[in-house]
Amino acid sequence: MNRLAGAFQKGKAFIPFITAGDPSLDTTERLIIEMARAGADLIEVGIPFSDPVAEGEVIQAANARALAQDVNVDMVFAMLEKVRPGCRVPLALMTYANPVFVYGPEKFMARCEQAGVDALIVPDVPFEERNEFLPYCRAHGIALISMVAPTSRERIAMIAREAEGFIYCVSSLGVTGVREKLGEQVADTVRMIKAVKDIPCAVGFGIATPQQAGEVARVADGVIVGSAIVQIVAQHGRDCVPHVVNYVREMKAAIS
Repeated sequence: MNRLAGAFQKGKAFIPFITAGDPSLDTTERLIIEMARAGADLIEVGIPFSDPVAEGEVIQAANARALAQDVNVDMVFAMLEKVRPGCRVPLALMTYANPVFVYGPEKFMARCEQAGVDALIVPDVPFEERNEFLPYCRAHGIALISMVAPTSRERIAMIAREAEGFIYCVSSLGVTGVREKLGEQVADTVRMIKAVKDIPCAVGFGIATPQQAGEVARVADGVIVGSAIVQIVAQHGRDCVPHVVNYVREMKAAIS
């Protein structure tokens, strides 16, 4: 069993997101290791980018802070190479199409493999254009994660048939960010996917509280949390690690 499949074999998976280099790459390294120890089943790491179109204000600000320190793709890969020997949980890299094209898809996926990355999430590449990256991902053992949004209903079966690793289910319309109420379509979306293929479904966008996480975990295989964690990082800076660890423990307990 590969690392990615194993993330969903021990019950409901908790998947935290952080932006690499916010507030520093050293802090990111510590966060990955300590979140894994605190119960994270899979960790999503964002490569900072100047135009993160899927992100709300919180993660946009994290990207800006990381870029202000000149964090680049090579630095992120080097940091992940340092982390991997001490981190057994799968790592998913989140980026946008432009950085991959600029770096070169073949070179990018080769570096993913070298750094121990298990999956790639590229939110601005629609399912119909996945072949821009898919051959390179497969050549290097990287799962290209498909995303399903509330507007995807007529395309869900098509996406589910071809999906690998897990499916990232967007809970509501719009960009990332904490929300008081999540979309009611989540359960329907998961049911439609499972009717086509037995693949793990992880839900993200807007989840912030243990109560929300518990509600989502009743219908999904995994819970993805980004903005709420990035807010903790922004609040505490380089001293954020113990605060994030406590939050991860609370969220993991809520879905167990």
